[in-house]
Amino acid sequence: MTNDQTRLTTPFHSHATASEIIEGVDLFGRRVVVTGGASGIGTETVRVLAAAGAEVTIATRDPAAGARIAETFADAPGIVRSAALDLADLSSVAEFVRNWRGPLDVLVANAGIMALPVRQVNAQGWEMQLATNYLGHFALAVGLYDSLRAAGRARIVIVSSGAHRDVPFDFDDPQFERRPYHPWTAYGQSKTADVLLAVGARRWAADGITANALNPGWIITNLQRHMDEATMREMGAIDENGEIIPKPYLKTLSQGAAASVLLAASPLVEGVTGRYFEDNQEAPLATPEILGGVAAHALDPDAADRLWDYGSSAIAAA
Repeated sequence: MTNDQTRLTTPFHSHATASEIIEGVDLFGRRVVVTGGASGIGTETVRVLAAAGAEVTIATRDPAAGARIAETFADAPGIVRSAALDLADLSSVAEFVRNWRGPLDVLVANAGIMALPVRQVNAQGWEMQLATNYLGHFALAVGLYDSLRAAGRARIVIVSSGAHRDVPFDFDDPQFERRPYHPWTAYGQSKTADVLLAVGARRWAADGITANALNPGWIITNLQRHMDEATMREMGAIDENGEIIPKPYLKTLSQGAAASVLLAASPLVEGVTGRYFEDNQEAPLATPEILGGVAAHALDPDAADRLWDYGSSAIAAA
């Protein structure tokens, strides 16, 4: 688990932009996949990495939308293209892997869904938030392992959430088959799984592959599309007229993409693996006395290994 005495810090403040994070970094020759890169902080991540010279593939359920985004970056120093990927469908993940050629320097596991109001499952019977946010990305990383290893010093960047702090992974009933389904419990569990994915990937460190998770902070994007106005008002995000209430912790898209870019490209985190970042710093362990932080249950190596085996079994059975 994270030891605060060895916690990694950076010179970047909590609201630094992605462009500020990557200033002076040359990514020419580096190949990157960004899931969910056709909207929100995913698009900003694509823009900034391509501006630094990277060859970026937008992996999205809507490749036509990804292609439109790619066209807007046609003048970028790097190359941007689009490819089809539905993370909730393991056959789509397998097809993406089959079509990939050559090494892969960075995989940004950015796509996600949040707070589906009713329980839905994918073809494998996995609860949809866990299937999309965790299993699809796990299958993608495992499928691209040879390409990541071939890069020599590859990075996996996993977008999690502060919602993980209240929800340990429930190995007894992860798919809500017996316990009552709750949108936020399911979301929090999927985000705990994302952090555990980064911890479990320590087995690849000897192959030059690192993996870290992050909390991008509170940004208003399409991720909130399943939240009704009553919920948004209850959370203090909008007023009675439906207008966003300015809060000091709110971030712009560029500020929200900063931690993803930090972990994808900054030399400050070279060789760092299995950690969780927020506000552009490695997060301390969460305690009642501090805001934020990372829950101990999300850094548990035994849970990470158990989840790795669980995800591997699902892929093998698909």
